[in-house]
Amino acid sequence: MHDKDDETDDKVRLDKWLWAARFFKTRSLAIEAINGGKVHINQHRTKPAKEVHIGDELRIQQGYAERTVIIKGLLKQRRPASEAVLLYEETADSLQKRQTMQEHHHLELLTRPTRAGRPTKRDRRLIHHFTQDDDRKKT
Repeated sequence: MHDKDDETDDKVRLDKWLWAARFFKTRSLAIEAINGGKVHINQHRTKPAKEVHIGDELRIQQGYAERTVIIKGLLKQRRPASEAVLLYEETADSLQKRQTMQEHHHLELLTRPTRAGRPTKRDRRLIHHFTQDDDRKKT
């Protein structure tokens, strides 16, 4: 009946596309990211209502991960993840940077001491015992 009710279109709002492509779980989260400067279209900061088109380059920052994707398809409706992946193509440079970051993060976790954080009750007793011995030696 109406062309506007059709799932695909030649122009879609950025926040709706990010939600449909499954970069964000809700449109509210997508809007927060866009307003926070975490999403850029063609190297420019943007607004949630900006219309995206096929061929646009998006830079999306989520946590420490940053993706650069080229829009290959437009949808207004959220679809299964297997279909959402077809809406964009991640650039080779972006993939390589993310893999490097993942490897760096993994190596960082391996070199970090296993007992980072709050000491256990046993650790506190040992620390207390150590400090008590030092205090006795000084007097």
